Amino acid sequence: MTQITEAPKKSGGIRDLGKMFGSGSGAKQLGILGALVVIIIIFQVWTGGLTLTPGNLIALVSQYSYILILAIGMVMVIIAGHIDLSVGSVAAFSGIVVASLMQNFNVPWPVAIVLGLVVGALIGAWQGFWVAYVGVPAFIVTLAGMLIFRGGNQFIGNANSVAVPKEFQFIGAGYLPEIGPDTGYNNLTLLLGLVVIVAIIWREFSARRTQAEMGSDMAPLWVSLVKIAGLVIVTGYATYLFSSGRVGTSFPISGIILGVLVLLYSFVTRNTIFGRHIYAVGGNSHAAELSGVNSRRVNFFVMMNMSVLASLAGMIFVARSTASGPQDGLNWELDAIAAVFIGGAAVAGGVGTVTGSIIGGLVMAVLNNGLQLVGVPSDRVQIIKGLVLLAAVAIDVWNKSQGRPSITGFLTRKRTGGALTTETPPVPRVQDDTNALEPTVGASETNRPSSVTPNN
Repeated sequence: MTQITEAPKKSGGIRDLGKMFGSGSGAKQLGILGALVVIIIIFQVWTGGLTLTPGNLIALVSQYSYILILAIGMVMVIIAGHIDLSVGSVAAFSGIVVASLMQNFNVPWPVAIVLGLVVGALIGAWQGFWVAYVGVPAFIVTLAGMLIFRGGNQFIGNANSVAVPKEFQFIGAGYLPEIGPDTGYNNLTLLLGLVVIVAIIWREFSARRTQAEMGSDMAPLWVSLVKIAGLVIVTGYATYLFSSGRVGTSFPISGIILGVLVLLYSFVTRNTIFGRHIYAVGGNSHAAELSGVNSRRVNFFVMMNMSVLASLAGMIFVARSTASGPQDGLNWELDAIAAVFIGGAAVAGGVGTVTGSIIGGLVMAVLNNGLQLVGVPSDRVQIIKGLVLLAAVAIDVWNKSQGRPSITGFLTRKRTGGALTTETPPVPRVQDDTNALEPTVGASETNRPSSVTPNN
């Protein structure tokens, strides 16, 4: 641990606001979230109020949910130190398989969805085997997969579109149904918003209770109240927009699927032993193995999981498009990778969060949507998106090369009293401690879990 002592600073006032989202990954996500808010405000003014309208917001979630689902799997792959270039082709391949099963063999749509996920798991197991057990770099394996499964999509569908039944379209083009009395709003969306608000309040006070029991440094009560008020206002306004769209629309079913996946994978990566192992392998694979982590199993799982999520994303896209076609999935991997890096992940691995990647994906989605609303040609939209991605990573790299903390590192430094402390997370070591390993470069700026628990 490196201790840098500064002049004592008083707590209170505006300084306490820095504790609103805690330290570590929460503070990092606050910076990314702030950038998202600024972009939304700019386009809301630029488009004359078209950005935050019920129809546009509903369309935004429906159109980009499959990219955000890909980002969930991609961040785990990148944390583990790999990359997956095949996700677009895998999504297209699974989509054509599922569409063909329903149209040509009359397979019921629920069974077809399960079979589509199985196809994704088999593809992921195939690629994971080459990466984890043969040792072929993931870049090469997934580059080959991109070609193989793109060709497989066109072979199965004969380069034609294959329509899907109306019942299946519900997962990609459906909305929460209208139930209960006529309130002028979608009642299920209102109920969903209320549940989210209650969860926000419960989570904040539950966290304060846990901090008090552990004797941890805790933000003043007024900071928590300000945080709750801000989140409740945003959630309430979003609920109003989603529930007040045209008749027959409300919060998209694809958004529900996305939300469930975000909660599930956030828990897995932050609160399970296996999630810690993913960070350990990405941060220092050799040290992780010496501490008992099965790096092959970790690499196999993250690759297989990515293909399963790619298959799900492909089915959602096909359901929304009403048909599977030969051009499905083109460049999806680039959007997913961009979302992950804008969300704060490190190119070298070991750093990243599911929530940050979702926020990074929303930054790209709002940017793309806003530029389309103001009539910017598609070629210039691609140029702007590329520049945004390059700038987001280049600023971080440049700050590190100058000996300064990177943006993400600055946001994740911990302050204790008047001292500014940069902590280096412990790296797994040999049990007898005779061959201590040095942490990887930049470890002081990572948000890796503070401990790595070996397999028992």
